[in-house]
Amino acid sequence: MFGLSPQELIIIFLLIILLFGAKKLPELARSLGRSIKEFKHATQGLKDEFDIDKIENKTPKESVKTQETPQSTEKASTEEPKN
Repeated sequence: MFGLSPQELIIIFLLIILLFGAKKLPELARSLGRSIKEFKHATQGLKDEFDIDKIENKTPKESVKTQETPQSTEKASTEEPKN
């Protein structure tokens, strides 16, 4: 984990307890979890907004097909039904 030995991790953990106190740690962990959740939600929203996956996976042939489809439906809807 980040190139740290278990002894170094224990020392870091003890320093955190000394700095923030044992009562404050659960609150800090909760707020960190909420922050990470909000960050993931925001990045997912941006990803959905820009449709990155759809743009990257679309081939030129698919974009031509999608452009032709609305025109063909417009012609069918503008023609008057024959009696």
